[in-house]
Amino acid sequence: MPLEKVEIFKSLEEWAEKNILIHLNPVDKSWQPQDLLPDPSSEGFIEQLIELRERSHELPDDYLVCLVGDMITEEALPTYQTQLNTVDGVRDETGASPTSWETWTRMWTAEENRHGDLLHKYLYLSGRVDMRQIEKTIQYLIGFGMCPGIENSPYLGFLYVSFQERATFISHGNTARFAKGYGDLKLAQICGTIAADEKRHETAYTEIVEKLFEIDPDTTMLAFEDMMRKKVVMPAHLMYDGQDGNLFNHFSSVAQRLGVYTAGDYANVLEFLVERWNVKKIGGLSGKGRQAQDYVCTLAPRLRKLDEQAQERAKQGRTCSFSWIFNKEIVL
Repeated sequence: MPLEKVEIFKSLEEWAEKNILIHLNPVDKSWQPQDLLPDPSSEGFIEQLIELRERSHELPDDYLVCLVGDMITEEALPTYQTQLNTVDGVRDETGASPTSWETWTRMWTAEENRHGDLLHKYLYLSGRVDMRQIEKTIQYLIGFGMCPGIENSPYLGFLYVSFQERATFISHGNTARFAKGYGDLKLAQICGTIAADEKRHETAYTEIVEKLFEIDPDTTMLAFEDMMRKKVVMPAHLMYDGQDGNLFNHFSSVAQRLGVYTAGDYANVLEFLVERWNVKKIGGLSGKGRQAQDYVCTLAPRLRKLDEQAQERAKQGRTCSFSWIFNKEIVL
């Protein structure tokens, strides 16, 4: 990235300290996974565990596939921190840099780390899933990494994470809603608590991009177009369990059919961001910038056609076995 662009982010250090770090919660005031799980040190632990397992037996297998896929995505957190540290202008050069961008990345990672921990422990205690296959999938995924196409650009990086935080907020919110419908109110609380974190993090990242549109609208608009033309790949797109070479697409198909995260949600996220950043009214753009603006502002209706196609595919009744649930066949 050109040096003058790097300097933009260096100049925003003080702004980030005042406007972004405030979205972090102090550790002493943060929830921890143990707050939402049976207490192994209590005399009532066995009874709490039995109650958890009884509630989990009401969860359908296709829902469990979605919950496991969400958990595995959260557990690949080392990859996401690594990605952020490839970005020019905001990477952590020492591993413990005290500047605001680097502090945000580490503390964001620390908050996100609780999500995978919580879901992992819940699924382990439920007894409903093959934990060894799940753990293999996590190891494969972290080893394979991800290719989000951000090209070391902080513009692309912050746009990408803004999109993803919104997407995970929606996904965890939907798993919470379904858990409540299945009668597992504790699991609904677990998923809802994670969704609330994702929403708070979304707020921080979208404020960063809002600032970029304010001070460098043309570069930000072109980056937005670039990201949407390449399509926003999901963080776990290289998911593999040692058996299914198309695992992520199969997991995504189940999430689409069940309504946990759909192609329609993808379009909704784009519409939300276009409105959140008031993209249609941004001025001071070059000719290419205006073309990019037109592209991102008119893309969502075209994306909805993909949702219609996905819904039609779901009616075909194709099935796939998932090692995560002991190779049971699930309708895609």
